[in-house]
Amino acid sequence: MIILVEDNQDQRLALRLALEQARYSVREAENGRQALALQQERPSAFIITDIFMPEADGFELVDALRKQYPSTKIIVVSGGGRTSKQDYLAAARLLGVDATFEKPFKVESLLRTLEALNH
Repeated sequence: MIILVEDNQDQRLALRLALEQARYSVREAENGRQALALQQERPSAFIITDIFMPEADGFELVDALRKQYPSTKIIVVSGGGRTSKQDYLAAARLLGVDATFEKPFKVESLLRTLEALNH
């Protein structure tokens, strides 16, 4: 089970379809607050989250997950922002995420990473 956290509906749909085609079960959230509620309701092994979202961004979500669900595998994706994408991905790695991807990325790379983290 994966919780996919992305505020862009089109990107969320495309990624969900790719994950489901690879036989993953996916629940969706538009922001960190919704994702945390889903995780509290029924914990997922994986969270794939964007960084920049309204109402609790990816950094807030990662911080909460690391405190409450330390065994959850977290993958952060970023399309950038006011400064370099690499700066945000590096910051996410410092928070202890399991993997990072810069948008746009190849879905095959994400699937390989999920498979590796699952073992």
